[in-house]
Amino acid sequence: MFVPIISGFALGFSLIMAIGAQNAFVLRQGLKREYVFAVAMICATSDTILILTGVFGLSSLKAVLPPVAAIMTWGGAAFLFFYGVKSFVSSWRGGGSLTAGAGHGARLWPVVATCLAMTWLNPHVYLDTVLLVGSTASRFPGQEGLFGLGASMASFTFFFSLAYGARFLAPLFASPTAWRVLDAVIGVIMWTIAAGLVRGALSSAAT
Repeated sequence: MFVPIISGFALGFSLIMAIGAQNAFVLRQGLKREYVFAVAMICATSDTILILTGVFGLSSLKAVLPPVAAIMTWGGAAFLFFYGVKSFVSSWRGGGSLTAGAGHGARLWPVVATCLAMTWLNPHVYLDTVLLVGSTASRFPGQEGLFGLGASMASFTFFFSLAYGARFLAPLFASPTAWRVLDAVIGVIMWTIAAGLVRGALSSAAT
């Protein structure tokens, strides 16, 4: 019983622990202490939906996912590009509004919309989380649900740890310079991922 849960947890954790657009956004919200619970819950719940979709519906999704991922690639690249521009502008301007733990300076719905876009406009989510987790779960006949449970537990553990653990870095980000560096790094991450999506789309179109 515990083998599929542990295996699912290990795979799920390994898939989301790399620094990416979504994780950078969660880290930033955690540092600002703005809607931390909502952001962590959206990310973890979205991951769980995708994981369970892959575990229980992989056979019917194999023919659909590649075209969906191709369509989402360009939308995701455009979104990441403009979010990168926003981060670079914030880094250039600086300002006291980026003080760690400053409270709820932003409204909830723009934060929620950005968080959802970070998750659902990433084509790698559909190919990696759905296909990889779903295909790996099939190695545990009759226990696919336990594997999916383990992977879902990893998502909740990771995102809530990242979101709430970010506050321990608050003393470092009391400096406006640190925030400007963070925004610049986030901008680089966004543009790097966007460029990778575009290169992949162009390579696929050329073959």
